[in-house]
Amino acid sequence: MELSFNFSKTFRFELINNHAKAETVLYVLHGYGQLVKYFIRKFGGIPDDIMIVAPEGMHRFYLKGASGRVGASWMTKELRETDIQDNIDWLNALDEKISSEYPIKRRYLLGFSQGGSTAIRWAIHGKPKFEALFIWASDFPPEEKVNAHLLSCDEQHFFMGSNDEFFDELRQKELITYYENIGFKISAYLGTHDIQNETLLKVFNRVHKN
Repeated sequence: MELSFNFSKTFRFELINNHAKAETVLYVLHGYGQLVKYFIRKFGGIPDDIMIVAPEGMHRFYLKGASGRVGASWMTKELRETDIQDNIDWLNALDEKISSEYPIKRRYLLGFSQGGSTAIRWAIHGKPKFEALFIWASDFPPEEKVNAHLLSCDEQHFFMGSNDEFFDELRQKELITYYENIGFKISAYLGTHDIQNETLLKVFNRVHKN
């Protein structure tokens, strides 16, 4: 007989540009097997008046074997629905904490790879209102396709690299078509499965000026 109960857990996040009067926050959600202390470094060049907050997935594990480098994950297929809800709950709590400590007026959300699906779920079911949503090389979570119309960000962008090793050419075209059909602006670039800083800044700076 399988049972469960709730118990508090300590979550980790990285934060840069934490000016006392910060009014804009960019939440960045990492991909599978990444750690936030490294992932947050990919956002150099973001205007320093924007606070960047990188939450880390609740599951950490050894990337190879039983020792060595460690990565983090948002969820697996095991107890999937529970982990999805836990992610939304703790991300909501994180935003409440940030909002209580800084005079936040604008929120942006970026999700990379596995973090893209988590970002979409948070944007649909979470408490914060995001002015812009950036999804990078990520499937749209299948269970949320019926709720795609609930995404209400003023700006919604999807990024895909032409040499992404996790999505072949056919799958790239399918994803681009899907995101485009639900109102996302598409940024296709020459590159692999990674945040390309130049491409991000080109789009982000334009969004932030509006």
